[in-house]
Amino acid sequence: MKSYHTIVIGTGCAGFNAADRLYDFGIRDIAIVTEGRFMGTSRNTGSDKQTYYKLSLCGADGDSVREMADTLYSGGGVMGEHALCEAAYSVRCFMHLVELGVPFPTNEYGEYAGYKTDHDPRTRATSSGPLTSKYMTEALEKSVLKKGIEILDFRRAVKILADENGVTGLVTVSTVTGELEIISAQNIILCTGGPAGIYKNTVYPESQHGGTGLAVDAGVPLSNMEEWQYGIASTKFRWNLSGTYQQVLPRYISVSPDGTEREFLYDALGKESLDLIFLKGYQWPFDTRKTEGSSKVDLLVAAEIKQGRHVYMDFMHNPKGLEGGFDGLSNETYDYLSRSHALFGTPIERLEKMNQGAIELYANHGIDLYTEPLEIAVCAQHCNGGVAVDGNWQTETEGLYVAGEAAGTFGVYRPGGSALNSTQVGSLRAAEHIASKPQRTHASPVYTLPKLRYGQSNVATLLDELQTQMSRVADFDRSTDGMRAHLEKVKQLTAHFFEVAVISDETEIAELFKLYDTVLTQGAVLSAMLTSADTLGTHGASLVDRLPDRNVGTRKTRTITRGTASEICEISPMPSPELWFETLLAQQRERLNKQP
Repeated sequence: MKSYHTIVIGTGCAGFNAADRLYDFGIRDIAIVTEGRFMGTSRNTGSDKQTYYKLSLCGADGDSVREMADTLYSGGGVMGEHALCEAAYSVRCFMHLVELGVPFPTNEYGEYAGYKTDHDPRTRATSSGPLTSKYMTEALEKSVLKKGIEILDFRRAVKILADENGVTGLVTVSTVTGELEIISAQNIILCTGGPAGIYKNTVYPESQHGGTGLAVDAGVPLSNMEEWQYGIASTKFRWNLSGTYQQVLPRYISVSPDGTEREFLYDALGKESLDLIFLKGYQWPFDTRKTEGSSKVDLLVAAEIKQGRHVYMDFMHNPKGLEGGFDGLSNETYDYLSRSHALFGTPIERLEKMNQGAIELYANHGIDLYTEPLEIAVCAQHCNGGVAVDGNWQTETEGLYVAGEAAGTFGVYRPGGSALNSTQVGSLRAAEHIASKPQRTHASPVYTLPKLRYGQSNVATLLDELQTQMSRVADFDRSTDGMRAHLEKVKQLTAHFFEVAVISDETEIAELFKLYDTVLTQGAVLSAMLTSADTLGTHGASLVDRLPDRNVGTRKTRTITRGTASEICEISPMPSPELWFETLLAQQRERLNKQP
């Protein structure tokens, strides 16, 4: 049996950083478990300008740790300790990435240029371009490989083992052969990203599934699993269509099964549709506060799809309303296109002028925006909830930590790019805490594989049915009756999973457990959504039963879920820690004197 001090699960920004930091803190007996080193969201997603959120590091405008923490906290449903940590550690984590070679832009004097992102009162956002998280992953991976940290590839984690004293180990399955392996460990850092496998309509890359079900199965609570972010994205190649994709004013069309085509946005909204399309560039996520504004676009897109029509963004032809030129646009839309020197031509010609890379991105995935429209849907893009963790990103189970999107540190609204900051802060906090603890001994972990059914596989069919129904009743447009019915189905499937699910042979065991993860995660998410619907109703990104927002104000609670049981709890306030320098210096000396 292999044995390690700490196992990290996942090879994204959070996972690689956790291992890299542990090594620097002197913990060398570590390994990273992954079902595919080149899979996952960090390496395979981006946007027209993928944002990293940090403390302002340029210009004359003031900023502070407390101001940034207040911004994060004001999103609603955010624990005070998480907001303060993510603000206080942001510069340290950002500069670590800079030193590793991530190419964030500066001026000639070394100021890191910033811009304002969504839910950002300052200019804290920065970017390395469309693939910021990919560059981060590659830089952290390079450091990990240079240090010789062991990577156990093509292994899916299927069960976290623990006793009354904490973590004892991990069970993995080979994604190639189906062979099981039990690994002994006293700490696990779960860095599996968001629960990407629960929806049919999703922006998450196909290589990303997530591992939230591991935490559900381990019995630790989840936080705010009903809080998600959704937006318009392409479905053939999964990519969110924000920024210049919208600002060039593409034509929105829907096509019925008999081939009838219509510009449904213009039919419903007239010339207003042009300015709302433009606003989707800035306001990409669906927001119940904007259902009379830019989020009308999301609602109308979803309505067409629910009627059985296919919806596309067409960059080849101008939309209705531009026949007489650009003078009928709002001042904001007109001025933006004017300053971008793009008051001409067709959407693809404007996109070529403003963001050639946006065209090349799709070309690299076999899609020619010059000759074909993009099929779209309103898709799940980010889970703002996750596994409940404390200020060290540790769960209720001793030795089990969660970092990155898998951790439940976000609330209702979050500044764009704060998720990338969180991958670095959470994994660093976990590594620091692990390195500060004495080693813990435990009995050898034991695991018995459930009895499996063999025959004609139904794993893919079950997964498709679950994902399709989740997108139908429990995305941004939620039906309480539909969610209750689906939850009952999920509960029954959970109770009899290994009797119902059938695999063809051992090589499908990893896929079987991936399906099991989906079932467990859907149950937790649906429970949180129903509890939130009954208590809060429509808010954030959840339009419940098409009822208006209850105007509950900033959320001062969070939803805690264990299995399929949820309750509403208070959030912790912003901490007021010691800041007197002499006191902190004395405490630091005391800590140093205690070190061996």
